[in-house]
Amino acid sequence: MAAPLAKAARPPAADGSRADGPRTGRTPAGRSPVRRNQRAAAALFIVPFFVLFAAVMVAPIGYAVWMSLFTEQSSGLGFGGTERTFSGTGNFARALSDAGFRDSFAHIALYCTLYIPVMIGGALGLALLVDSALARAKRFFQLALFLPHAIPGLIASILWIYLYTPGLSPVLDWIEAAGGSWNFFSSDHVYSSIVNLTAWQWMGYNMIIFYAALQAVPRELIEAADIDGAGPVRTALQIKVPMIASAVVMAVLFTCVGAIQLFTEPKLLNQRGTAAVDTEWSPTMYIWKTAFVQHDYGLAAAASLLLAALGVVLSYLVTKIGNRWKAA
Repeated sequence: MAAPLAKAARPPAADGSRADGPRTGRTPAGRSPVRRNQRAAAALFIVPFFVLFAAVMVAPIGYAVWMSLFTEQSSGLGFGGTERTFSGTGNFARALSDAGFRDSFAHIALYCTLYIPVMIGGALGLALLVDSALARAKRFFQLALFLPHAIPGLIASILWIYLYTPGLSPVLDWIEAAGGSWNFFSSDHVYSSIVNLTAWQWMGYNMIIFYAALQAVPRELIEAADIDGAGPVRTALQIKVPMIASAVVMAVLFTCVGAIQLFTEPKLLNQRGTAAVDTEWSPTMYIWKTAFVQHDYGLAAAASLLLAALGVVLSYLVTKIGNRWKAA
């Protein structure tokens, strides 16, 4: 019998390997430098972020945690140095047992019940008005409503305190000319005065966020609602608002976190001599007084961490409730 014919040899591939040879799945050596360059380029952009994040966020929080575990006590009659002693959770217990610290959270809670509905409702209403088909000069109103946010909070507070001051304010002159009376600094009106100040500055900012989200609402849905006979109010409440639920939840979250950090406005009212706003009116004012007036840095650090913990809890609750609303 004839010997079996030898298998015909196939020509080598373009890279020099035989087509019928075993495939090892290895990546050609030429790609390794490319991948290394890609990783180096990615690290070049990512590493600075983590360095800055560690420097301005992680390190201060860690230092605050360390400070909250110690107390400084003066030796002798105050002529000697200070001695740092480990107190563990003692500073946290002192902060929670301090009536001034607890009252500051009560003030902020009442402030939030007024501020958050005014802020979110006002910003959402303005965004819906600017987005409506009847609105004219939309660019002008966007800029005009956003302009107060461009003014620094300190300058805005000084301007509004001028408008609140009797004998200087033209607003009070108009109220008196109409036969009324109003005291912006009284205990009955101080909350509305602070809410008016902060809402004036931040409402345009949230309005821009809502207006940008409204631009992503499909125009086909709005046209279909018009054909079905839905009026502008029904279209806004039942179509537009549910479609921008994510933006509303984000604005509520930022508003809550910013509200518990209120400092500039009540601080200036206190320096103006308003009796309704004391030096511990808000948690941040309490922390400032404890750290820079009383020089009790351990207690101030503990109070700061408790305030940060409240911010985390609020963020979780707002996100949880917002997700349920979006899923409804």
